[in-house]
Amino acid sequence: MRITIVGTGYVGLVTGSCFAEMGNRVTCIDVDENKLAQLKKGVSPIHEPGLTSLIKSNYKANRLIFSTDLAGAINDSEAAFIAVGTPPNEDGGADLSHVIAVAHHIGKSMNSPIVVVNKSTVPVGTTEKVRSVIQSELDLRSMSIEFDVISNPEFLREGSAIKDFMYPDRIVIGTENPKSRRVMNELYEPFSKKEDRIQFVGTRDAEMIKYTANAMLATKISFMNEVSVMCDKMGIDVENVRRGIGSDVRIGTSFIYPGCGYGGSCLPKDVKAMIKMAKDAGIDGAILEAIESRNNQQKKVIVEKIVQRFGENLTDKIFAVWGLAFKPETDDIREAPALIIIDELRRRNAHIQVFDPEARHAAQAILGNHQIHYVDEPYATIENADALIVVTEWREFKQPDFRHLANKLKSKLIFDGRNIYNPARVADYGLQYVGIGRNNL
Repeated sequence: MRITIVGTGYVGLVTGSCFAEMGNRVTCIDVDENKLAQLKKGVSPIHEPGLTSLIKSNYKANRLIFSTDLAGAINDSEAAFIAVGTPPNEDGGADLSHVIAVAHHIGKSMNSPIVVVNKSTVPVGTTEKVRSVIQSELDLRSMSIEFDVISNPEFLREGSAIKDFMYPDRIVIGTENPKSRRVMNELYEPFSKKEDRIQFVGTRDAEMIKYTANAMLATKISFMNEVSVMCDKMGIDVENVRRGIGSDVRIGTSFIYPGCGYGGSCLPKDVKAMIKMAKDAGIDGAILEAIESRNNQQKKVIVEKIVQRFGENLTDKIFAVWGLAFKPETDDIREAPALIIIDELRRRNAHIQVFDPEARHAAQAILGNHQIHYVDEPYATIENADALIVVTEWREFKQPDFRHLANKLKSKLIFDGRNIYNPARVADYGLQYVGIGRNNL
């Protein structure tokens, strides 16, 4: 099948590359010519395991094309996916300006029937808006062309997006049109051969499923983080609580790991959008607001623990920080807890020495160089450092040389923002351990 992907960001590149891998001819459209030039050389603008090799192999095979010519692409395609950004507005709602702009371009350019697929994360009712915009442009041209607009939200996890796309646990498609169903069934058949993963629902249902899924994940994280704060105050090890409740199949073990808060491009933005949608619907979104509030507070918990140990004035203190990305296997630092932690420490005049295997340059563009030194390997951060703060659970941080850390850290303190270490093992090396909800203070 010939398809067009509008937008070469995270979702667009993964979607386009995976469809091309199955033999489809995919044209990825973007207005950024420099980005397209790099993609043609096999250089991905994002770090995602396995993505670069897919881009290179499918571009070489002429199944993956990068272009600025939207009109040419959609008039040679059976389906066009909108995969552009929907950043939050000041009121928390999703900014649909890029989505609507693409809809206008499609309406102005299309000359043959097409299925327009909204892959961007958008509020309920956006599919109807896109359909109305395209139809208005056709009316201005006095043209009658058959088209449909459907919803097909993505459920990709950064760091494992290729696997998630290739082996999905569900494929949600919002459409009431039989022709669109046939097109999407054909397109997604290779991804659901072993078990039918496709769920056909209404367009508004599909839009709500996406937001609800992310809000539920954020709920589990924030709930467990609030429990961790209680455990700190009550002399309880939250890890025992986590294991105890996680063995209940009704609760499960996923997303109940306490830490220093969630970040990234999805959960924070989508919770804000859900709060806005609730308000617009005249509903008291108290639970959603509490999720966001706890997460904002949780990003400062490690700083509070540091202040309790060292005081408010951190002048002349040096802190080693392991991790900048909001999670492992990505270079995404959007809403990352590390940004808040570092800023709070610098505000108290501390100096930071930081390492992240992928996110250094992205973080440096945001944090700058004031009172912060970026290094190329983790143990360089602990030179003359008073304490170590672990913020991102990269694999290479999980079994460090504790003996070396004990010899180097002045205060022999590890602040574990992800509870990845065993406190008893850390203590065996003469180090002090401070985790999240582990009754350390």
